[in-house]
Amino acid sequence: MKLWLVRHAQVLAEPGTCYGALDVAANAESTRQCALALAGVLPAGAAVQSSPLQRCEQLAQALIGLRPDLTLQIDARLQEMNFGNWEGRPWSNIGREEFDAWTANFADHPVGGHGETVSAVMARVAEAFDELPVGPDTIWITHAGIIRAAQLVARGIQQVSRADEWPQDSVACGQWRTLALSSADSAVNR
Repeated sequence: MKLWLVRHAQVLAEPGTCYGALDVAANAESTRQCALALAGVLPAGAAVQSSPLQRCEQLAQALIGLRPDLTLQIDARLQEMNFGNWEGRPWSNIGREEFDAWTANFADHPVGGHGETVSAVMARVAEAFDELPVGPDTIWITHAGIIRAAQLVARGIQQVSRADEWPQDSVACGQWRTLALSSADSAVNR
């Protein structure tokens, strides 16, 4: 079985804006193009799980409209990290000292003063990963941070203590990656 890690389409936000848990819409045409591309490659009967944020739900609904054989479930654990008071701000306006405070305690510092910690994000992604159904492929329609966390969990890494341990590569908006998973493996070793 495969886990398809799909990132939502390009959002309707000013470029360079921090929009983790901010519920911004995605570009309708980009969403349609992504749904068309996915619909042509996904196996029959796959399970679709989506973040509840509208940029992901838009893609999930467009995909289900094209592929009624797929099932859809909304899962809040697939929502992007909450960046606290950084939400809606240009990344360039977030002070170096704020970034330094986060990276000094990368696992447990509430981002943006009152946002989520990396440990909390990793825990909810690991929980969702552990509950993946055995059988047909599963598609997660989600966000860049959740895709990075899922890639770590798939390698058996459930905690990240330093910023340099966080994956640097990203899936572009409207694109995806697949992880080959064995149903015989434990969730930790997938």
